[in-house]
Amino acid sequence: MEFTGKIIAVLPARSGQAKSTGNPWMTQDYVIEETIGQYPKRMCFNVFGEDKIKQFNIQEGQELTVSFDINAREYQGRWYNDIRAWAIAPYTPAAPVANPAINTFAAASAQEAPASTSNTAPLDNAADNGSDLPF
Repeated sequence: MEFTGKIIAVLPARSGQAKSTGNPWMTQDYVIEETIGQYPKRMCFNVFGEDKIKQFNIQEGQELTVSFDINAREYQGRWYNDIRAWAIAPYTPAAPVANPAINTFAAASAQEAPASTSNTAPLDNAADNGSDLPF
């Protein structure tokens, strides 16, 4: 899944040692706010691993697209959602794409239209047949 927005909070990193292996671990949480739409949405996600935290180098104010997975876990009889980012990319808004068919048609119509030298108004066929249809 993906979420695009602006980083509004960078929470302190947490670290420790795994009980089972004794290996060190590190995680850091971030809050991102989606700014598209009338009602902004926020999501708190985490990045696990010191190498990923350094690689992503997430700063407050950045606009990013976050790819993440959701997993639920149980702790002391309560369930918690874990939203873990696995890829992060800078957000670059796409440039609007013009419809080439419309532009080509407009250009062709302008070239084919004969130049009128008289000051007479064109005939209005819709008024002649009692219909408001253009054909």
